[in-house]
Amino acid sequence: MSEQTAYGGATTVPPKKITVPDVVAMKRDRKRITMMTAYDAAFAKLVDQAGIDVILVGDSLGMVVLGYPTTVPVTMDDMVRHAAAVSRGATRPLLVGDMPFGTYQAGPQDALRNAARFLKEAGMDAVKLEGGHEVVETVRALVDSGIAVMGHVGLTPQRVAQFGGFKVQAKTARAARRLIEDCLALEDAGAFSIVLESVPAPVAALA
Repeated sequence: MSEQTAYGGATTVPPKKITVPDVVAMKRDRKRITMMTAYDAAFAKLVDQAGIDVILVGDSLGMVVLGYPTTVPVTMDDMVRHAAAVSRGATRPLLVGDMPFGTYQAGPQDALRNAARFLKEAGMDAVKLEGGHEVVETVRALVDSGIAVMGHVGLTPQRVAQFGGFKVQAKTARAARRLIEDCLALEDAGAFSIVLESVPAPVAALA
């Protein structure tokens, strides 16, 4: 898209930035929401050019980029460095930084300090953290402090040792009910969206 300048030449009008309210409205209006992961500026630019709505800078970079067997060793410095690169490469998508293991489990104050780094140092629009009821108060504190939060339930890779590997979750009626309760609690705490990972499709539809 372009428009005329005061001097007669055409200038490109940048596409509208996707915001948290935009994503919420898309969900409400039953519009498809696209999301991809990126870890650097070059790939983020390609994702942006493809018209993707949301980019998640995932702690999966530990396995995909840094060569770790799990996401657990990833540090906040790792995440900020890669998230900042992504924000330099993409301008339109909503940008979400993934809170690595050990940066929010100690409580809301620890989470707030680390989440603020994503916004201040890396140009992220929101943060993502794993967990259900056990992180609800942390989610609420972040939202109350002005930080948008994406939840993550089901297979939560930071707890892969507890699961005995990367396995499908919520396969029993009891586990499915617990997952749905977690989703409702996160929504009530102010999470604007929730990642459902490795969950049976019928359960995901209910959540």
